[in-house]
Amino acid sequence: MSPPLYTVLRRRSLRRPIIFFLIFLALFWFAPHMRNVVFDAQHSTKIAFKLAAGRATVTHTQIYTHTRWTTRTFTHREYSTIFLGPAEIPASTRSPPARPTVLGEHNFRSDGLLEVNPAAPHPIFSLVARAQLEWDTKLASASKTLRQAVAEYTRRYNRPPPQGFDVWWGYVVANRVQLPDEYDQIDRDLGPFYGVEPLDLQGIQTDWEAHADSYTIGKDLIEEKLALLNFTLPENEAVRFELVKGAFQMIELLDEVEHELPAFRAVFSPHDNPNLVTDWELRKLALDAAKEGRYIDIAKPPSEKHGWLSACPPFSPARLDSLPLPFDELHPNTGLPSIPGQTSTIFDIDRFDKDPRVKTFVYNHRLAMDPCLHPSHFYTHGAYLPHGTGPGPYRRLIPQFSYSTTPLHSDIRPAVPLNWVTDDFPNEGRPPPLGFSWEERTDERLQWRGSNTGIWHAADGRWREAHRIRLAALAGGSGGANASVLMPLKDEEEVSPVGPPEEVPRARFVNALLDVAFAGRPLNCEPKECAKLEEMFEWRAAHDLKKAAHYKFILDVDGNGWSSRFKRLMNSGSLIFKASGYPEWFTDRLAPWVHFIPIQNSFSDLLDALVFFRGDPSGQGAHDVMARRIAEAGREWSRKFWRKEDLVAYNYRLFLEYGRVMSSNREEMSFIMWEDDQEDETREQELVDRWKRK
Repeated sequence: MSPPLYTVLRRRSLRRPIIFFLIFLALFWFAPHMRNVVFDAQHSTKIAFKLAAGRATVTHTQIYTHTRWTTRTFTHREYSTIFLGPAEIPASTRSPPARPTVLGEHNFRSDGLLEVNPAAPHPIFSLVARAQLEWDTKLASASKTLRQAVAEYTRRYNRPPPQGFDVWWGYVVANRVQLPDEYDQIDRDLGPFYGVEPLDLQGIQTDWEAHADSYTIGKDLIEEKLALLNFTLPENEAVRFELVKGAFQMIELLDEVEHELPAFRAVFSPHDNPNLVTDWELRKLALDAAKEGRYIDIAKPPSEKHGWLSACPPFSPARLDSLPLPFDELHPNTGLPSIPGQTSTIFDIDRFDKDPRVKTFVYNHRLAMDPCLHPSHFYTHGAYLPHGTGPGPYRRLIPQFSYSTTPLHSDIRPAVPLNWVTDDFPNEGRPPPLGFSWEERTDERLQWRGSNTGIWHAADGRWREAHRIRLAALAGGSGGANASVLMPLKDEEEVSPVGPPEEVPRARFVNALLDVAFAGRPLNCEPKECAKLEEMFEWRAAHDLKKAAHYKFILDVDGNGWSSRFKRLMNSGSLIFKASGYPEWFTDRLAPWVHFIPIQNSFSDLLDALVFFRGDPSGQGAHDVMARRIAEAGREWSRKFWRKEDLVAYNYRLFLEYGRVMSSNREEMSFIMWEDDQEDETREQELVDRWKRK
């Protein structure tokens, strides 16, 4: 007869092995749950498939986001609806095999890129599903009342909202401004200034008004109207008018709310580019001081630094690799621009990829723009190229507003009204867009026309590596006989392993898929370099709005600064592909893969993404329904999230925040919610009615 279990456990010789065995069983049981927790913390996505008789079907999709609303599991029908549309859901699915095979998963890296796993389904399915869920979650979680908005503000920024927040909320509700919590960009821009004593900050701002090429708008008393208060612009009257017109557009935009704004003086740079390079160490010192309720000593800044690397965190890829290198350590500045997958006579763009044979796509556009995470940007984007290893940062935090800014600059970005267009533009009163339905857009090539802006083209410059030059070279067929392209499936209902990229004839694909070219004549160039540009590239006729409306797919790319045509393109009803190095005021309020297609600045994913939606040169493998849905969602977003009222709401809140952080009475410039929640409905309605009466 066997001894009782308790007598066995009392024996020391057996106790330890049994305990280890039980721990092993517990780890085996809880491992999948722990894995989900890890994925949740890393914003990861898991889409599981099973292979049945040569055909894969979706079993479930889980998307983990580090929010209050973490996990959702899609059914097969929900998954198919997102990817294929209701009309394309398979009528039936085959019975699963007795021993299903689970496919692989893609790697959502911490630098904003998805790394493709050939054993997983096509990554764009995963990107669209993840983005749609995150967007739906963001919409569903938006504050519905002032009390909720105040609580969410306090949770995000660990401080109460600025004075006047309640009146701003009334404007938001009265004008149907959506996503009232998504103003994190304002805190990114202004947060460090809370670590500077207000009188010090005011002194810095006053000194900066004398800075060359700037203008100052604001008002010295609350009851005054907004006005142009100061400027330091060139004597040439035509140049001065061109540079200062942004001031009057901003003043006009805020006319409706100017009486609710605090007194402030805001210095603006009138140029397309930012000019305040960030000192990462100084910014961190200020943020830490603000968090602890103290101020930094502006007379004792961190040690002087030089170059772009001063803006990067210590353990970022750029800092670890000591990039960018001096240009004299690169290839000579002659020959052809670099093309992904093909070594250039100037610069090998693939040297910066972890593995150039592995395909990647953007899932987080802001992270993908960051040169600290992607050092190749230093060599391939006009915002950085002209400055070599980079200028040094200012040794003080300077409150300057600029029309655009990069991840390495500390300029404050407003919602710029420059080149903003109404919702029906360019439709000229006809049904959008210009009367063309999606089916009537017969040209399925990717369209782009533009000038060779983005950099000054000098004999001793690195213009051959600038973003627009590389785009034109790619479209011209440069880069060798073959291109490496991740081909889509031939049947939309199939969900199978995507497999490795295929080598395809470059000229055939480029000619069939792209209508991308410079328009007009070369500009921004020395005479000899202009001649080289004219010889190097084909210069085609510009496209007017009616011509462009025939294209299903349109590319948007940076020029000298941010792309001011993006609003017009989003209105058009085409599917917009966008490559950019400039995060904008709406970046947190817009969803890649839901409203547009994000493209890397290297353009290494351009053909892959385009082929997925429009198919190969013969049209095989196209996902036209998905393309149309994203294009329509993009246009709808433009109509609902980028109205004049949305510009006003952003700038209204920005200047409330700016007025507080600059005020000598900073601590008194906060809004405190009334205690009695029974008054909420009545008092909120009064705030809304206040704007409706106007």
